[in-house]
Amino acid sequence: MIPVSRPARYAIAGCLAVFTLLWTAPVLWMGMLSLRASDEFYKSPYGLPVPAHWDKFRIAWVEFGYQTYFRNSLIVSITAVLLLIAVGSMAAYFFARYKFPFKEPLYMMIFAAILLPPQVPILALFQMLVRYHLYNTLTGLILVYAASGLPVTLFLLRAFFAQIPLEIEEAARIEGATDWRMYWQVMFPIARPAVVAVVIINLVEFWNEFLYAVVLINQQASRTLPLGIMFFMGDREQDVGMIATGLVITILPVFVLYAMFSERITQSLVAGALGSS
Repeated sequence: MIPVSRPARYAIAGCLAVFTLLWTAPVLWMGMLSLRASDEFYKSPYGLPVPAHWDKFRIAWVEFGYQTYFRNSLIVSITAVLLLIAVGSMAAYFFARYKFPFKEPLYMMIFAAILLPPQVPILALFQMLVRYHLYNTLTGLILVYAASGLPVTLFLLRAFFAQIPLEIEEAARIEGATDWRMYWQVMFPIARPAVVAVVIINLVEFWNEFLYAVVLINQQASRTLPLGIMFFMGDREQDVGMIATGLVITILPVFVLYAMFSERITQSLVAGALGSS
């Protein structure tokens, strides 16, 4: 470990404090604004929420449809992640532990999708969903999300499965393990840290995704939270206080998730990075 002098430590601590303040100040300001009425904001943009209007969350949840948007985002994000892990982990295990013709070209073809911006396939996805009567449905959005997350999931999990020693697989084969039992009871539990990391990455990505949702969903009953906020801002652009309330409803689950599982999340991401190195 390189020794650090006391002035250097103070300088580093000061830089970290400034960075933390710059990052948290907008979030705290939005949190305070979510408890204030819009007329109070225009009188004093940076005033404290005194009195605090907690009923704004009930109004946004019930009267402005955030209850529906939240439920749709929850259904889409969780279902897409479950589908992605089921398909992606099996594909990653297959690519990592088996040999078959055109293995590497096929893998590179799937992985090359990472290089494509999401705007490129959007028209083809739109036409496919319309053709198969999945346009404007949560099912179609779930399938698109799961497909969009497959390249990264395959890349991370394949690298992790490839790091597992062959002796473990050979011992399981001696015990009479079938291919399915090998994957589900031996390899998948070992790869759980990488799986948790992939779940977290994709869950946050799907929760905040906007482009696919705005193109593939146009009914209010099927809107996710990012869509709901966009349309609310278009309809009530002067009601900045209620817009802030909607934003807090959107980001609050992510903050709660991190506050409850921050240590587990950090350990999983580090384990996933080491497995893919």
